[in-house]
Amino acid sequence: MIDLLDSASPLPTPLPVRPPETVSMRTRDGLRLDADMHRPDGPGSWPVLLMRVPHGRRAALSTHYAHPRWYAAHGFVVVVQDVRGTGTSEGRFRPFESERDDGADAVAWAASLPGSSGAVGMMGCGYAGMAQLLALAAAPPALKAVAPALAGWDVYEDWAYEGGAFRVAAVMRMALRHAAESARRVDDGTAYRALAEAAARLPTDDEIPSRPKILRDYGRYTHYDDWLTTPVPGGYWDGLSPRAALADSPPDVAILQIGGWFDHRLAGTLDAHAAWSPRIPCGLLVGPWGEDGWAGGGAAVDVDRLHAAWFGRVLRALPLPDHRPVQLYDLLARRWSSADPWSAGRPVVLHLGTGGLADRWPGSGRLGNAPDAPGLDVVVHDPWSPVPALGGHGSPADGLADRAALDRRPDVACYTMDAVVHPVTLCGGVALELWVEADAPSFDVSAVLSAVMPDGRSLHLTRGHARVEPGTSTRPLTIPMRATCATLPAGSALRLSLAGACYPACPVNPGTGAEPGETRQVDAQPITMLIHSGRDRPSRVTVTVTDG
Repeated sequence: MIDLLDSASPLPTPLPVRPPETVSMRTRDGLRLDADMHRPDGPGSWPVLLMRVPHGRRAALSTHYAHPRWYAAHGFVVVVQDVRGTGTSEGRFRPFESERDDGADAVAWAASLPGSSGAVGMMGCGYAGMAQLLALAAAPPALKAVAPALAGWDVYEDWAYEGGAFRVAAVMRMALRHAAESARRVDDGTAYRALAEAAARLPTDDEIPSRPKILRDYGRYTHYDDWLTTPVPGGYWDGLSPRAALADSPPDVAILQIGGWFDHRLAGTLDAHAAWSPRIPCGLLVGPWGEDGWAGGGAAVDVDRLHAAWFGRVLRALPLPDHRPVQLYDLLARRWSSADPWSAGRPVVLHLGTGGLADRWPGSGRLGNAPDAPGLDVVVHDPWSPVPALGGHGSPADGLADRAALDRRPDVACYTMDAVVHPVTLCGGVALELWVEADAPSFDVSAVLSAVMPDGRSLHLTRGHARVEPGTSTRPLTIPMRATCATLPAGSALRLSLAGACYPACPVNPGTGAEPGETRQVDAQPITMLIHSGRDRPSRVTVTVTDG
């Protein structure tokens, strides 16, 4: 594998490129899928880069990648295809349902196009990343490499739900955009305008916030109700997810994954890497990015040069030089690291302790190396003013946001460790065990781990969320939190912040146990949570430390 950040090796001299051609194929069930093909202008054959997109092949994910013409000039036949039911391709769009078979058919077809060498690689981010993995599950012989970015690999956990809570903002935005496209395809201008406007400003202030009127009126254009009303993993979700097909039988291809610390699908990206890396060539690059990608992430990476160099070698069956296959961006030190946190890190347990006013006075809640005396904090979640999502993943302002003001709210309990004397690097998994109970059959817990800087800023590092359904054991409640990579500078400290909401990333829990799609704003009630700590009920957060 190539050093993923090495952009010094020269690319071939750019070639002249032919004007793009519209080319079409037929799926195994007879539908026409349309694509744009870009290829070098000259004799010879070249490997194929296939990108299958749901948002229009002419745009070609140019928000994240160079135009296909650039890749064609560097020695590839580039094919950008509208997936089933989008753009000018035939059929009905249902997210992920047809991408395994359609993807395998598209790979075989692309391998036979004029100018193709017969070797195909796939690239793309988000939905286009999942489309690669689903095609990979079908094992088409011509597919030699994939480079999914910001994709995850499990639709339930990475796309639809988090800790049992519906990802209402992310799923609603996706559904409205695709519904607008479906309305456009049948020339329903009224529906298109209404859906496009709703996608720009999510209607989460509706009488039923998780199932607003516009989605009730135009449900025929979208998958939203299927996802909203299927809150349990397995079954339906396994049929959509590459995880179910690829976890136990890794594919025989080269894989390059790109993830973002603030992409809500990061956990699946890391899980896939952990499953595949011991057995196949598997690169991983994780930067300071959310779902919008690396254009504004603050870490200079020439992603296009990286892809051209990597695909150029693996699709031409050239030997790969010595490599650093894992590259992780340190959020606070603002530098790249090639350390392998899954083998080099060690777990450090930090216990919650309190003087009983962790929601009122920052010094009352503590994180320490040993259990403290028994303690109790009382946090009241008020649905009139739910704690908003800020920073991290799944919020309107994702990333390394300063949440110091949010931590001063009386419905947020904060636990802060003593400042570190020397720099300490966290790199790897984070987990929370919380002894908590509430006066309602159902409630939510949103947990944020942040770095309190010497100047008072509280910078969001990672978040976890759990929806407690009636009858769920909370002795303790395990809340998976996402991995992170950050070096705490001297004088800084870790802080754990706990609240009863993270809105609109997840719906406000009404406390009744009712499903989100059946919950009206008027149904929501205040919920009082009791957070226990100390020797008898040792609430604690575990972080992975690589030095210090």
